[in-house]
Amino acid sequence: MGRIRVLPHPEICPEGAEIDGPEGMSICDALLGAGIAIEHACEKACACTTCHVLIRQGFEALEPAEEKEEDLLDKAWGLEPDSRLSCQAKIPKETLVVEIPKYTINMVSEVH
Repeated sequence: MGRIRVLPHPEICPEGAEIDGPEGMSICDALLGAGIAIEHACEKACACTTCHVLIRQGFEALEPAEEKEEDLLDKAWGLEPDSRLSCQAKIPKETLVVEIPKYTINMVSEVH
């Protein structure tokens, strides 16, 4: 079982959160399962960047990103060296500290 500490986000997770998830589950699925409504416009098909997250701790414990994810990350708003798509990054044994960026490139949000 892995642990994810989500840093506070003003709209999605104002108080921050600590959640557990099984190793190998995507960070996106773990967040959604915990009621943290991270955007995922392509329904986790690795076809957009709306689930972009910043891994503030534990980045080195993640499996390397595949080429398709790397190509998409180049289009993410606020790209940093520790950026990943949460639909592709899988929970490791180690604790992750995740920051959800303030913005995405998604022009239309499904949530109103």
